[in-house]
Amino acid sequence: MRVDQRLDGYQRRHRWLGVPIAVIYKFFDDQGVYLGVLVTHYAFLSIFPLLLISSSVLGFVLRGNPELQDRILASALRQFPVIGQQLGRPEGLRGSTAAIVVGTIGTIYGALGVSLAVQNAMNIAWAVPRNQRPNPIQIRLRGARLLATVGVAFAATTVLSALSNRVGSFGWGLGVLAKVAVVLLAMTLNAGTFSLVMRMATTRDVTLREAAPGAIAAAVVWQLLQVGGAAYIRVVIDDANTTNGIFALVLGLIAWLYLGSASFILCAEINVVLAEHLYPRALLTPFSERVNLTGGDRAAYASYAGAQQHKAYEKVETTFDNDGQYGPSSAPPASPPDVPPPTAAGQPAETRPPVEPVDN
Repeated sequence: MRVDQRLDGYQRRHRWLGVPIAVIYKFFDDQGVYLGVLVTHYAFLSIFPLLLISSSVLGFVLRGNPELQDRILASALRQFPVIGQQLGRPEGLRGSTAAIVVGTIGTIYGALGVSLAVQNAMNIAWAVPRNQRPNPIQIRLRGARLLATVGVAFAATTVLSALSNRVGSFGWGLGVLAKVAVVLLAMTLNAGTFSLVMRMATTRDVTLREAAPGAIAAAVVWQLLQVGGAAYIRVVIDDANTTNGIFALVLGLIAWLYLGSASFILCAEINVVLAEHLYPRALLTPFSERVNLTGGDRAAYASYAGAQQHKAYEKVETTFDNDGQYGPSSAPPASPPDVPPPTAAGQPAETRPPVEPVDN
């Protein structure tokens, strides 16, 4: 038996290895890389106008309390560590009427684009037939509701971030415990937010139990991205000159957004693989035609075909001709040779040609 066959058999028998492989294969089957790029594009367009609007609104509302304004803005910018330090400087953002108008237009365009891209990614991941996906008007209304949910969660996370800045006053011991509690509470809130997004962004009826694994994984990844973004600032941006710092800021933000978008889609694929039992997969199925498909392979490929149904009266069927001829372990037994029945002596009977009747 070849090495690849041994590895294939091992991952098919062990769920701890078969499920991650199936999630990765599903991610690339759905072209998750390009879905993440699309989300990143609209997120990049919406972040700067969103922060501009936030700064402008705070400038008008809290005009008489600049200290509170700076504190709230700093807490919000901590959610975006790559650009938070730059935009949080005194000269970074300043409010005005023109800034609010321009920022509102840019934010609406970018944010709706993010919501549409996320809904498209979730419907592709769950292989929702095209005729069951929302129309151009419905998808934008659903996107607005999705954005409202994310906005409330973002505001709550900002409040937690502001609280974490004040826990040091409790003393060293209580301060550490309080910071850990705030981080865990923020991760729990983020997990709940991701769970809502994963359920609301698709027309498939996704239960809370089905969305929980991916939401928890996404919350952990989001926390790691915030830590990694802060480290990127300390190592790269702070030591760069003005010109290099601008490029490092923009490229770092794009990379940070892409990692977040792609990770979110990958975590959503965890839910799909577990809920639809799309595992184990054949180890070489992305690389070769000469593989014996598993039940997970057949279910995944059938769902991809069914997702292309455009009308309710259109019928899509999937059949597979491969019945195990590409592997000795699962090949059907060979049929016995066509041997005449034995005679009494145990020898095959002599085969004679049939006698033709003679006409008298």
